[in-house]
Amino acid sequence: METGLLLVDIQNDYFPNGRLALSGMDAAVQRAFRLLSFFRERHRPSFHVRHIATEPDATFFQPDTVGVEINHRVKPLDGEVVITKRFPNSFRETDLAAALEKAGIQKLVICGAMSHMCIDATTRAAADLGFSCIVIHDACATRDLVFETRKIIAKDGHGAFMAALGSAYAKIMSCTEYLHNP
Repeated sequence: METGLLLVDIQNDYFPNGRLALSGMDAAVQRAFRLLSFFRERHRPSFHVRHIATEPDATFFQPDTVGVEINHRVKPLDGEVVITKRFPNSFRETDLAAALEKAGIQKLVICGAMSHMCIDATTRAAADLGFSCIVIHDACATRDLVFETRKIIAKDGHGAFMAALGSAYAKIMSCTEYLHNP
């Protein structure tokens, strides 16, 4: 079964000093880099997804800004596929499914941001399309959320989404677990 790495929205606006800094993004990108290095060393395919906001009132991922760029630590190399999206689901109105099919990918190792939004939507869509999915929980990041008057800290929101994905859509692993047993 051919395996591909899917790095979702590891873009500068999500890092400290970005327009929407996430909790744990620096730690997540370090693990994403380890995964990317692992895939590159083994000549396995990697797919980078970046979000570009097209709404006129967008507050982050604005076109032609430093914030929209993929972070330098996981910058795509020549020949690595880069998919540009406008929605949380990386498959919606993109060529991602076609690129994965062309590469013969049947299993996806997924990491990136945000756990509660694009990682969730992309993983569910991938599973619905028939891909076997592994989400590397400690190579993902999110932010604090508010529901009604209750603040949900990033760690709790992340854990809830990983638990939900793990119940029906993906195997949830740490970076170290995956690298020791790919």
